[in-house]
Amino acid sequence: MASIALIRGADLVAAPWKNGGGVTREVAVFPEGAAPDDFVWRVSVADVAQAGPFSRFVGIDRTLVLLSGAGMLLDETDGANAHAAKTHALAQPLDVARFAGEARIDARLINGATRDFNLMVRRGAAVGELEVWRGQMQPRTLSADVALLFCASGSVEITLADRQALTLEQDDTLRIDTPNALPCTIKGAGAVLAISIRYMSIRNDARR
Repeated sequence: MASIALIRGADLVAAPWKNGGGVTREVAVFPEGAAPDDFVWRVSVADVAQAGPFSRFVGIDRTLVLLSGAGMLLDETDGANAHAAKTHALAQPLDVARFAGEARIDARLINGATRDFNLMVRRGAAVGELEVWRGQMQPRTLSADVALLFCASGSVEITLADRQALTLEQDDTLRIDTPNALPCTIKGAGAVLAISIRYMSIRNDARR
């Protein structure tokens, strides 16, 4: 049976970035209490107040979603020549960028501070997928080792199977462990980031 936990955005605690260049609020991490260099997966919300380099996480696949602000440009450079190999443009809320955690990323703010959502998954230990759900939608089915539904804007009402509906306000998260073909209905005009995480077989022992 799926285990469900409601994580309120108001309860998230601010902490400095790994490289000290900004502030992050951890939403959830596995294993519980894992250090920045020892997690299997981690989701967080970050405030970016100024241009500069992102922290580097070797062996981590990252997905970043712009939540608010005028946006930013993420220059991904080749360490061998320091020339921009690729620029990820996050120009409006809910734009998504995906890149390797060990990549050299320098952020340029378009017009002032931004907030963003981060999904980080250790390569070879787990696989993470992120979808943006906007507004009222047809019922979905959740199947994963862990699913997280993060309210990115507005508010939404979420019903899982025949359970009582739960209301998520902006920055609230619903965490569901081991959902197995679990029906999910969403009502409301808000936007939700839907994350599905599946552990690789070589890490099965880590879940016991």
